[in-house]
Amino acid sequence: MLSIGEFSKICEVSTKTLRYYDEIGLIHPDEINPENGYRYYSIKQLKKMLFINRLKSYHFSLEEIKAILELEEDQSEENLCSALNRKRREIQEQLNTFEYTLKQMSNDILNLEKGIPMMSYLDNIEVQLIETRPMNILYMRQMMSIDDYALGYGKYFSRLYEKIATEKLTLLGTPMTIYHSPEYNPAGNDTEFAIPIEETVKGTRDLPGGLCARSVVKGSYSELTSVYAKLREWVENEGYELVKSPYEVYVTDPNQATVPEDMVTEVYFPVKKK
Repeated sequence: MLSIGEFSKICEVSTKTLRYYDEIGLIHPDEINPENGYRYYSIKQLKKMLFINRLKSYHFSLEEIKAILELEEDQSEENLCSALNRKRREIQEQLNTFEYTLKQMSNDILNLEKGIPMMSYLDNIEVQLIETRPMNILYMRQMMSIDDYALGYGKYFSRLYEKIATEKLTLLGTPMTIYHSPEYNPAGNDTEFAIPIEETVKGTRDLPGGLCARSVVKGSYSELTSVYAKLREWVENEGYELVKSPYEVYVTDPNQATVPEDMVTEVYFPVKKK
């Protein structure tokens, strides 16, 4: 048996952390001395602790690690492989985002060295005034917190696509998100996920057509705030006003885009003349 101190030293995990892991049920001491409360770990637990450390180094949360440890033996390898593949995709997406950010920073540095203002890129965002047609959309609407946004929209669109496949409905366009909240609230925002389809069934509604200010974003979703600012400025300067909730149409599937530069998103502001 190893004392908690020895176990801590070998695995490079503080004794405070080991006590916390015990509290949350991640790894328990094999033995606790009833007289003095000293904790002891068995040699065989080293492998488990190293496994936990390895998963932590892969950026799994403690909740995710606990779920993996609780898997039945006959399911563990398959589910672990699935979890690792999912985490690898998440990390790759983060790497792509960092690479995109580095390119932006390099471009800003070059522009500043040439005497070009850092925010001059806003002047290159084009806005068009177009007339959209009404659409029949299959939708789901819910409050989204800042953490929900960080996790992405994939699972919400997956539910809609599942219904389309199950009921053999006809796709008429790419996914879209409509933002109904009048202001941004990190705790929750009224967000609608939708896909245009042909059939009118339970869970569909009409999205009216009309006059819209539109801009196209080619690049990371982080660029969208700049486009929203540009559209709002254009609407004001051109004597229009926003009459319905703005929405985004995802022309390219983010899962199919290998780099952020490949992603194309359209942003629509429904407007009318003042």
